[in-house]
Amino acid sequence: MAQHDENVVWHDHAVTQPEREQLHGHRGVVLWFTGLSGSGKSTVAGALEAALHAHGVSTYLLDGDNVRHGLCRDLGFSDADRKENIRRVGEVARLMVDAGLVVLTAFISPHRAERQMVRELVGEGRFFEVFVDTPLAICETRDPKGLYKKARAGELRNFTGIDAVYETPEKPEIHLDGEQLVTNLVNQLLDLMRRGDIIRS
Repeated sequence: MAQHDENVVWHDHAVTQPEREQLHGHRGVVLWFTGLSGSGKSTVAGALEAALHAHGVSTYLLDGDNVRHGLCRDLGFSDADRKENIRRVGEVARLMVDAGLVVLTAFISPHRAERQMVRELVGEGRFFEVFVDTPLAICETRDPKGLYKKARAGELRNFTGIDAVYETPEKPEIHLDGEQLVTNLVNQLLDLMRRGDIIRS
């Protein structure tokens, strides 16, 4: 990992994080969706963003595929590249939280160490791990991109759940049953956010 140049320093701004949050009317936090490919992470995160938008909450959804189109387009899927992918996303999420946004992320992020790294970057009380727990067999039946089929055929290597490990969260802020209706899962998430004093309505 590259070292920081001693001439690169963090600049504090005239407008503070609490002032940005006051403008938005809510705290800046990250809801970090994790789970297998096909578990429903992106679907649930998108539905939650729509619900939050309807409540007047300022959000941004960072999606795995979208990030790899630009910010992380130079990265592959080796363990080292996956770790760097998550580190970059974590840094972007941290800046967005500083801007007072509710950031939703949808990444497999298979390793606990990387998820913990982002938790520490963002800061305790601002990182909510959302485990979308869907059985592998169900994920394979969904398989919208045909990735599991390719992985089973040996055409796609290092695929999480097939020939690469997924480390399930040990103490997520919320554990969702990915086989439930999306509307039920969104309601559970909204309740979590109310209890965490992120939103009030």
